[in-house]
Amino acid sequence: MNLREDVVIPPLNACLCQVLDRDNRDETVATMVGAQPGGSGTGRETVEKRLKAAEARLRRHRAAIEAGVDPAALVTAMNLAQAERQAAREELENLPESATIDAAEVYAMLDSLVDVERALNPRNPYRITQVYRDLGLQVLYDNKKDAVVVTASPCVYNVCPRGGLAH
Repeated sequence: MNLREDVVIPPLNACLCQVLDRDNRDETVATMVGAQPGGSGTGRETVEKRLKAAEARLRRHRAAIEAGVDPAALVTAMNLAQAERQAAREELENLPESATIDAAEVYAMLDSLVDVERALNPRNPYRITQVYRDLGLQVLYDNKKDAVVVTASPCVYNVCPRGGLAH
């Protein structure tokens, strides 16, 4: 499906100008850092909770044995807790490292952008394209929701000491 640019571009540019305005930098940085995978509720966090729960059960079982409970009565429960602990440890070892960035890197990304408000001047389509490229903008139309979903994956471009670009 094709969307008319004159319906999408002006509100998109207005939103970008507002979000990337110097007065909103701190809020924008906080939002970008908080929106990354690796924050609360991630798979790593879930596995870490399972590991801690298994270790806590093992401690309780050991304390019960030290308090006089027959160890034979806890063999099955301890074996299960040990298996859960080992599975969680192995899962943590095999989880990929998340590629998160910190606030300083986000500030650097924002600093590397041109003056967005001036670059999004409708008389200069090349500069608009450049801003969209630098921001890694992706615009998708969701026909079920009758909405446009815009995502950004900004990249910092720096000049390499030996010449050329590095990102």
